[in-house]
Amino acid sequence: MEEEVELYIDDAKEMMEKALIHLSNELIKLRAGKANPNMLDAIFVDYYGASSPLANVANINTPDAKSLVIQPWDRKMIGPIEKAILAANIGVTPMNNGDLIRLNLPPLTEERRKQLVKTTKHEGENAKVSIRNARRDVIEEIKKMQKNGLAEDAAKTYEEKVEKQTDIYNKKVDEILVRKEAEIMTV
Repeated sequence: MEEEVELYIDDAKEMMEKALIHLSNELIKLRAGKANPNMLDAIFVDYYGASSPLANVANINTPDAKSLVIQPWDRKMIGPIEKAILAANIGVTPMNNGDLIRLNLPPLTEERRKQLVKTTKHEGENAKVSIRNARRDVIEEIKKMQKNGLAEDAAKTYEEKVEKQTDIYNKKVDEILVRKEAEIMTV
């Protein structure tokens, strides 16, 4: 029975780790003053009737810290890519020269920086909710097992172990958020 509890705890740890990975992936998409090709991950282009991620139909480069260059593999795709970028409303107007699309990122205003910090905190809270949900699920399983014969002392020990694990992952979320907020607020 104790091996089963350990499996549940390992599952919870895995779920908490996934919450951290998801948080990191979401924060990469937020613009923090520097051009990053991952900012365009959420943009999908109509590619001959199929919706495809922008990265699957074009090469995306960062020639400098303030611009992105999108070079489609098929020149006929310049128009649909430009439309997709405009429709995504990422706050940047694409410049099309016939061969490639250039995105010049304007400097962030103070208001936009504060808005990005709010978004960052929201994503962090979502990660913490996922971590708490994983904790809740394991503790419910431990309580069920306690009713089915797991010793009360062992159940308390396992619950404390899960709490410590939850605290560790919540601290990791806070550390990630502090770093991202500092990155956003740096002018």
